[in-house]
Amino acid sequence: MAISLSLGRQGVLFGLRLSQFNKCSWPSQPCQDRVRSFFQTPWMLGVSPLKVQMPALSPTMEEGNIVKWLKKEGESVEAGDALCEIETDKAVVTLESNDDGVLAKILMEEGSRNVRLGTLIALMVEEGQDWKQVEIPAPDAASPAAAPSSSDAGAASTLTPAAPSPSPLPKPVTSGPLRLSPAARHILNTHGIDPKLATPTGPRGLITKEDALNLLKKSPSPKTAPVTITTAAPRPAPIPGVPPPPPGNRPNIPPVSVPGKPGAPGSFTEIPATNIRRVIAQRLTESKTTIPHAYASIDYQIKVSVNDFIIKAAAVTLREMPEVNVTWSGDGPHLLDSIHISVAVATDRGLITPIIRDAANKGVQEISATAKVLAQKARDGKLLPEEYQGGSFSISNLGMFGITGFSAVINPPQACILAVGTSRTELRLNEDDQMLCKQQLMRVTLSSDGRLVDDELASRFLDKFRANLEQPQRMALA
Repeated sequence: MAISLSLGRQGVLFGLRLSQFNKCSWPSQPCQDRVRSFFQTPWMLGVSPLKVQMPALSPTMEEGNIVKWLKKEGESVEAGDALCEIETDKAVVTLESNDDGVLAKILMEEGSRNVRLGTLIALMVEEGQDWKQVEIPAPDAASPAAAPSSSDAGAASTLTPAAPSPSPLPKPVTSGPLRLSPAARHILNTHGIDPKLATPTGPRGLITKEDALNLLKKSPSPKTAPVTITTAAPRPAPIPGVPPPPPGNRPNIPPVSVPGKPGAPGSFTEIPATNIRRVIAQRLTESKTTIPHAYASIDYQIKVSVNDFIIKAAAVTLREMPEVNVTWSGDGPHLLDSIHISVAVATDRGLITPIIRDAANKGVQEISATAKVLAQKARDGKLLPEEYQGGSFSISNLGMFGITGFSAVINPPQACILAVGTSRTELRLNEDDQMLCKQQLMRVTLSSDGRLVDDELASRFLDKFRANLEQPQRMALA
């Protein structure tokens, strides 16, 4: 009885709403259009959302991590308000809202990692709308790489054995050269499995770690079916309880495991790489494989051990020799009008190069203050994109770590990077009175792009740089 009354009450309310909607909005529409319009209203389907997607917050960004949401569901948002903090490949950047409204649904919670560009991370509704009735879009169809197709799933299900016995190994792949990732090579070599049996799923036929692990699951146990990976004479099968024979002249690689001791061959702990680390690896690989590096070193006498003088001297030298202040692009060299010095700063997230802009026109004290502020912001992950993009010349100083000298990798598209070592005291002969005297020496190494700065030009740059640093008064006159 109670159920009948409840259903009757709902029916009456639905009829009243329908008649009210019919009087207000549908006087001139055909019957089919009225019904279609009614069932497409937010009253039936929910509130249409304003989508908030993962944006590109740096030129090299491909994915980001959600660090912290600064707004909660149901809070009002105005254009320009901070929505959340996103860790890019360079720093932690605040995402600002482009619209007014209410934050209705957070789809990517705090701590979400490796969120690709364009991924839906939140939903907003316009002011005055019921944010609790927001319509959540259906998830996009999974990509072929992320989820197998129906035909592949069917094939996989038919290949999955019902019995607990291990599935047979696939036939060796012989077409084309084998390409293995380091992790896959280590796993296969450790367990004595022929790499040709793996099915590559990586780019350009690369056998990934997942391919090696999948093959390892399908491989039979060595006790039941040992795998022969060479054409040499077979080795005798090991007898349980009998220790392995003593090693020969060459050590066993990987080493033979000892019962009762941890650290079996092939065991490792995978440490997830941050976005910054991945981009650093990508940029270093790009630099060393696309830029023909040339190196030149010089020892010079210093009177003050201050990194700010080095920045100032490099900037003044670039102003005196504008042909070194260049970058390389696809269509050739570009001569730069401004002198912006990128200074390498080591952080917990990796190496980043904040920029001291227009360094040639700044005094040493101003350079020092700017460098301290940028270095602290870099360590806190608060650098803005314009504070680390667009440099023309880089300086990396490892002297504070006791490094005498080193060669740095060029930061493309720049043409040069100056590697600075620590200062040291040496005895040298004074040419004036032929007496031994102490001198403070420091070694710097210039890495230059051979397409833009040849050896002769690099030598002249270092010679003028040495003169500016050993005689600071020259920098005021340059």
